[in-house]
Amino acid sequence: MGVDRTGIIGESPSLRQVFAVLGKVSPTDSTVLVTGESGTGKELLVRALHANSKRKGKAFVPINCGAIPRDLIESELFGHEKGAFTHAIRSRAGRFEIADGGTIFLDEIGELDLTLQVKILRVIQEKEFERVGGTVTTKVDVRIVAATNRDLEQEVAQGRFREDLFYRLNVIPIHLPPLRERYDDIILLGQHFLNVFCEQKQREVLRLTSQAQDFLIAYPWPGNVRELENFMERISILCENSEVAPEDLPEKILKFVGHEVPKRKPKLALEGFAWPTLVDLRDQSRGLKEFMDEIEDRLLQEALEECGGVKNQAAELLGIKRTTLIEKLKKRNAANG
Repeated sequence: MGVDRTGIIGESPSLRQVFAVLGKVSPTDSTVLVTGESGTGKELLVRALHANSKRKGKAFVPINCGAIPRDLIESELFGHEKGAFTHAIRSRAGRFEIADGGTIFLDEIGELDLTLQVKILRVIQEKEFERVGGTVTTKVDVRIVAATNRDLEQEVAQGRFREDLFYRLNVIPIHLPPLRERYDDIILLGQHFLNVFCEQKQREVLRLTSQAQDFLIAYPWPGNVRELENFMERISILCENSEVAPEDLPEKILKFVGHEVPKRKPKLALEGFAWPTLVDLRDQSRGLKEFMDEIEDRLLQEALEECGGVKNQAAELLGIKRTTLIEKLKKRNAANG
């Protein structure tokens, strides 16, 4: 059974690796730290983590630690008692109480000051806290998942983030790659967003021309998926034709890429990857079948090692059925036996 992606779109090798880790860690209660640039879709990934966990029927409670004023964040997290501070006219439960039994998502946790970091550490270690202005200890059963676009190890080195909290959060690290490293997904995502926005605006679905696709792939996407979604919405409103040509793209893309059609990268090419050539066959004195068998054998072995020998996950990573994987392994063992 595959991982429920809950709206995450992409088939690039780097994203497949993320899904492989997601499949392993979701059923556990281990603390997870998701890192990645702004706009890469960290909250979507955390929602997928919750949707694939044993807590999926319970609350999922997100809180952006950088979007709430410092004098209010403690009350938001832990709640407060009546009269704890000005305007506290009644007692109120915090996000940890609301998330009891489920998952709490601490987005942009690197924005918390050191005082609150201590209190988060206590919740992780002791599973308990007190409301602001309260004396009663409250026990909670929550899974904590945090995310940040900062380098927390560097923050620790500079004294802005507690080292003990970092190691408590970083039990299972998951890094979401930036869109510029997922260029196999750029067109897939771009066309998806176009379809959605055209449907919302009740207009004929726009198609990206091959030239427009080349421009999109050549652009570095500093705002990542969020920027791509924004641009596609703009195009769905302003494009007057049935196809999206380079001149329909935002000026920011045209200025960066230039007005000449950029050379498209080879599909599914990886950094530092070179396709095998006839020279490779001659140098190794091998025929095509023997050469391809060895490539397949190495990929099978790597997938099994990455998935800890779990055949279902290895098959998903390779993009084949479990029965196909088992058949290939049988043939390999027979050949080696």
